[in-house]
Amino acid sequence: MRTPKVFLVGLLVAGLAGCGTATAGEITSGAGAPAGESASASPSIEPSASPAGEPSAEPTEEPTEEPTEQPAEETSADPTETPDAAPSEAVRPSPTPSVRPGRRGDGPAESLRRTGAAGVALTFDDGPDPVQTPRLLDLLAEHHVKATFCVVGENVVAYPDLVRRIVDEGHTLCNHTWRHSLTLGTESPEAIRADLERTNDAIRQAVPGAEIKYMRAPGGNFTKPFVAVAAELGMTSIYWQVDPRDWDHPAGETDEQHVAKIVATVRQHVSKGAIVLSHDYRQPDTITAYEQLIPWLKARYKLIALR
Repeated sequence: MRTPKVFLVGLLVAGLAGCGTATAGEITSGAGAPAGESASASPSIEPSASPAGEPSAEPTEEPTEEPTEQPAEETSADPTETPDAAPSEAVRPSPTPSVRPGRRGDGPAESLRRTGAAGVALTFDDGPDPVQTPRLLDLLAEHHVKATFCVVGENVVAYPDLVRRIVDEGHTLCNHTWRHSLTLGTESPEAIRADLERTNDAIRQAVPGAEIKYMRAPGGNFTKPFVAVAAELGMTSIYWQVDPRDWDHPAGETDEQHVAKIVATVRQHVSKGAIVLSHDYRQPDTITAYEQLIPWLKARYKLIALR
């Protein structure tokens, strides 16, 4: 069924606010990389831009069309640093919730914005990246934190050892499509299925028997067919509640200012049950920001990997 042109334009740019870095080609590849971050060894990614909006809710992808509005995100009722959970809760072991495939949420096309429990899920898109992903994994290991990695098929093929490390260290994998196409959700169910299966096959070639329970549409461009096909393949579609726009590094903004913006945005908008969107692909300042954020978050919330 063909999507009307007006609707298609809206979808294409809805991606302007989603995962801000793609991979390989749209990534033709995928996600845009910040100025100054070189990745000659990794698949190329086009820069992204997104419409103005709440940093915690708007999808943040690379622009290919004119921007359209995205649904407003939930934010924390109290933007101060008042803890939502006692520090002891952050380290108290407890079961990690599993999100059922096909569970309906209030994100685009009924994707999920929140975990459905008190835990906060840190999610990192568009990798693996040969430089930034190891930095992030080292940081997470240092603080005994698990996260969810939304990986792009072409990058999985390029860096299978990093995918194995992600799994070996107890993190969760999420299918982020083969080439990070912002228009995949408008294609036929057969094309969507082929793309997602190809990505899953690449992941399982790197990690035989890997569990892949989640899918995130590039740019947050979820459509009902996209979500339905993912569910048929056993994957729940995850959106986000908090988006610090870590991919968006305007000219004239110093690295220190960019890091401070990421930190401030996450602190202001995070709340219990939030899914937080960030990027490990070509985003060195994101890793630096999480050096500050992880201790702060651990003192207030339980940090979980989606299971």
